[in-house]
This record gives sequence, C-alpha cells and structure tokens, in this order.
Amino acid sequence: MAEKKRKRVVILGAAGRDFHNFNIFFRDNPEYEVVAFTATQIPDIEGRIYPPELAGELYPKGIPIWSEDNLEKIIKEHDIDIVVFAYSDVSHEHVMHLASRAHAAGADFWLLGPKSTMIKSTKPVVAVTAVRTGCGKSQTSRKVAQLLQEMGYKVVAIRHPMPYGDLRKQVVQRFATFEDLDKYECTIEEREEYEPYIERGMVVYAGVDYEKILREAEKEADIILWDGGNNDFPFYVPDLWIVVTDPHRPGHELKYHPGETNFRAADVIIINKIDTANREDVQKVRENIEKVNPNAIVIEAASPIFVDKPELIKGKRVLVVEDGPTLTHGGMRYGAGYVAAKKFGAKEIIDPRPYAVGSIVETYKKYPHLDVILPAMGYGKKQIKELEETINRADADVVIMGTPVDLRRFMNLNKPAVRVKYELEEIGYPKLKDVLREFVEKHVKKD
Repeated sequence: MAEKKRKRVVILGAAGRDFHNFNIFFRDNPEYEVVAFTATQIPDIEGRIYPPELAGELYPKGIPIWSEDNLEKIIKEHDIDIVVFAYSDVSHEHVMHLASRAHAAGADFWLLGPKSTMIKSTKPVVAVTAVRTGCGKSQTSRKVAQLLQEMGYKVVAIRHPMPYGDLRKQVVQRFATFEDLDKYECTIEEREEYEPYIERGMVVYAGVDYEKILREAEKEADIILWDGGNNDFPFYVPDLWIVVTDPHRPGHELKYHPGETNFRAADVIIINKIDTANREDVQKVRENIEKVNPNAIVIEAASPIFVDKPELIKGKRVLVVEDGPTLTHGGMRYGAGYVAAKKFGAKEIIDPRPYAVGSIVETYKKYPHLDVILPAMGYGKKQIKELEETINRADADVVIMGTPVDLRRFMNLNKPAVRVKYELEEIGYPKLKDVLREFVEKHVKKD
C-alpha cells in the first residue's frame, strides 16, 4: 500500500501566531508538510529560517520564511495544498482577499481556531485581548495584575510573541529586571510591553514555544495573565476573558480579524476611552455588544494620561513620539503623546517627516496617514539608531514620549524629554475588582 502523501502547507504570518500554530498543530503532525512561512507587517522577517531546533524532527533543515507578496508563485511552484492564515489586526476584507488569492492559485484556505491552538494551563488564566491594536489592552492588563496582586496572589504575565531576533535564543524568555531587556536585545515594541511590568516588580514571559513558556510560568504563579498582542485571541484556554474596545473606532469590533472573535467570545467587555469619545460612538459599541454578545459583563472606562514634567511642555515646540503598532497597522493618527501636547499647552507640534532618516522615511511612505507624530519604530539595532537620529535631528524644544517605553534607557537624546503614562480607570459599576473577586472565588484554590 502506497504511503499517504503529506498535505503541503504554507502559513501566512508575522512572526507570532504563525509560529504558535505551527508548534501546536503542525510540528509533529505527519499528515502535513509545512513548506514555508510567509511574512508581512513586521520588517526584516522574510529571508530568515524557522530553525530546525524549533521546527522538530520532521524539519531537519528548518523552514524558510518568504514574502507574502509572492503567495501565488509559492503555491504554484511548490504544489501547495493548504494556505493557513495566521496573523492579526487586519480587516475581514483583507483576509478574504488572501483567501481569494489562495483559491485562484488552486489551494485551500484555512483559519485555525481556539480548539486547535489553545493550550490548557494547570493554573487559572485571565486573558486580556482587544478588538484592535491601540484600544488600551496594555493598561487593562496592568490594572488586572495590580488588582490580583492586591488580593494577595502571585501573578505572572505571559505576553503574546514578538520574536524578531535570533529565534533559537528566544524559545523561553523571562523578564524580571531591566538588564533582562538588554540581555535579550529587545526591540522597542518588546520594551513597550515588558517595561511596565518590570517597573511594578512583576515577572513577564514571552518567546516562541508557548507550551514550554506556560510550564515555566506555572512554577511561580498562582494566576497566569495572558497579555494579548494586536487583536489576536489567546494562546491559552482562558478562565476569564476580558476584551477591550475603542469607541474612537466604532464598528471595528465587527470588521477586523480576529478581533470579532474576541468580541463575541468575551466574558467581560471594556468600553475604553469614553471620556474622549463621542456619546453616539459609545452607544454604537454598546448596541453591537447587545447584538452579538448580550451576556458579556460591560465595564465603561477611561485612560487618563499622566505626564512626569508637564511644565516642560507649555509654550514649547514639541516632537511627539507615539507607540508604533497603534499608529501603523493599528491605523490611529495619534496617541497619548499628542493628547498630552494639547492638554498641557504646547506652542506647536512639529512635523517629524522632514527629519526622518532610513527606514523611518519608508514607514511614512507606507503609512501616509501619519503626519504630526513619530511612531516609535525599532525592530532592530539599526532601526533604533535611525529613530534616535530622527529625534535628534528634529527642530523641537522637547520630546514627548507617548510610547510606554522610556527611550532614554537606550538612546542618547540631545533635547529634554517628558514621559506620558496612561492607566485604566473604570467609570461607574461594575468594576474590574468585582469581576476578579468572583473569578478567584471560583477558580483559585485556597491553601
């Protein structure tokens, strides 16, 4: 009897969900042969190899990572049977265009869901995700961690992957000190997510192999906090699923993948930024909750900003540096830094584009909606230096850092800088504390 032919697969990704789906579903599965990953969204991923040390025994040479732009050519030249979509924060239309490209080239098109990709923890899991990048997921995760700590529990955060360096060195990463950020040569995007936990004395894990990461985190945690990336759904089975929405982008909760999955599956939905959103837009989000997830607990919240030295802003010409992903594939025109500049009386918010160098110039070409802010791009040492040069070239009196990371930790800036922070603040009832108290009573074992 002839040996059954393995189905040939290509996984469309951005160095995150794609690797996880491979590790959990495909790595040791003899029915499939993953011929390649493709890459988009994040620079400098294509041309690399998913290393054999991570790919497993079926892939002694590892797996190449090619550009998504060449999808049709890859399907035809490599006789691909199945195209698996595995990245986040894209419109439903974007997903279906890729499906149409795959079908037109002769391949099936797959979306792997929670049942095929979620891992069960031995510890209770609280997951925080969002319907889009930039909704306020990070400050929500921090608030959840703080409240659980105040209840006396050891919380360990696990962050959605951002493995942009040497994957063999990033299988399991544990961050407890600022020195750990240097040890793992973290990008700015990684620092934005890990620094706030370290500042609070917490441990945060990340990496590539999320089964191994979970088992390490379980050794030192009473509760696992899943801090999601973009608008992806969790890698772990959540016992409490909290999802953040943004009424500045009403309707996006039903138009973006996989944010709509989160929106429909949530136990708790937070309508954030209601202090700055239009009343009718808040109401639209509420109506959509009632339409597709009426059993969810709804919490209204604001994300007030705090500036360490607001007096440096008043009457000055300022350069605003904002969180990168929120402004690039998140689609926002501005963030907390811009709001702080307006609130504290900046004389002028300068246009950073004339001062941009290298890949920062290309970022502005790719995202033309960005005009008066500088996205904190830094996916490698070279790009971090280009961001630093752009900031130092800018004709401004003060730098406003609206990104969660303190750029001064790893950049030499030639002008004064102020740091903007933002925290979640619930308005009215119910509050997160009430929800979490009920959660621990149900799921956390008492000694």
